[in-house]
Amino acid sequence: MNLVINMKTKTILLFSIPLIFVFLFGLSFSAQASPSPQIGEFQTPTPGADGRIIYTVREGDSCTRIELLHSISNDQLRALNPELDENCTIYPGQKLLMGIGGPAAAGTPTPGPSPTPTQPLPTPTPFTGTTEICVLLFEDINGDALRQEAELGLAGGAVSVTNAKGGYSQTQNTTGELDLDTGEPVSVCFADVPEGEYNISVAIPDGYNPTIEVSYKLEVQAGDRAFVDFGAQSQTSTADPVGDEGNGSSGLLGVLGAVLLLGGLGLGWYAMRLRKPAKKFDTKGLN
Repeated sequence: MNLVINMKTKTILLFSIPLIFVFLFGLSFSAQASPSPQIGEFQTPTPGADGRIIYTVREGDSCTRIELLHSISNDQLRALNPELDENCTIYPGQKLLMGIGGPAAAGTPTPGPSPTPTQPLPTPTPFTGTTEICVLLFEDINGDALRQEAELGLAGGAVSVTNAKGGYSQTQNTTGELDLDTGEPVSVCFADVPEGEYNISVAIPDGYNPTIEVSYKLEVQAGDRAFVDFGAQSQTSTADPVGDEGNGSSGLLGVLGAVLLLGGLGLGWYAMRLRKPAKKFDTKGLN
């Protein structure tokens, strides 16, 4: 009886050992075949805290594969990643932007107190006032840079008014007309000029020299009316005073020379009279 039992036990052990070996071998093979995360496996990227969805390029990736995985077109991929070249060259470890989504872990916002509506304030109406700039170019006859009553406007020049910050620039020609009501020269006026700082410059007509600086900076406020004068003297008038002064000096010197000459002749004649010997009378002849 014991012999039979021992024989059965040996038989069971004999068949059990191969079965155990096959079972262990199967477990080992299953462990090796189980797909642990590998390079080719794709996991949907999670949006970051800033909402951007970033994909890290892996070995064997291509732009086409990435586009298919994320269901985007090549144009979208290039628009999101402008650093890609025309061949769409990528390398492992490169970060590519796949889109913009919500934060990765956005907590449920806690509702705060509702804002209390306030009475809307009236919007102030912007002030759009303008100013007027009048410019006179007068003929400065005496060249003293000050307009005298007899010095009228000078035609043939040009006046330019330009805003220092841009936005306004106008040019007009000067005139020599006279206002019949006031008897004053007519100025060139620029109307509806926005307030601000302006550069005013004048071009002098040919044949004249400026007696005042030909450019002037002016700041005007809305509602102002500014007047600016420029003077110019004829080139011929500039030479005349010098010639008249020279002629007057020459005439004065001529008169003074004549007086001195006559005085010298008088003194010479008087000296000759003093040196003339007195006549001697022959007393013997008289006797």
